[in-house]
Amino acid sequence: MSKTIEEITINYEEDGELLVKELEKEVLTKGAWTTIMFLYQDLDRKTKEYGARQISIRRYRKMNGEYRQQSKFNISSEKQAKQIVDIINKWC
Repeated sequence: MSKTIEEITINYEEDGELLVKELEKEVLTKGAWTTIMFLYQDLDRKTKEYGARQISIRRYRKMNGEYRQQSKFNISSEKQAKQIVDIINKWC
């Protein structure tokens, strides 16, 4: 678990191999409830190459001095990302 927002990452290693590689991180909100958007890639274990860039929005709650993930939403495609942007632009 992470004690600070700066320590939060979605990098994930298994047996010394980086399976999820964080490319960028943007903190959307800070506080007891923190929202972070990540740009990342998954490793294809067969080809040993990282796949397409993906986006995940995650919420963390600080409890007992540590941030714990409470929820997440993964944007499943570039098309879905563009649809989300279009709708937000329409609403705002």
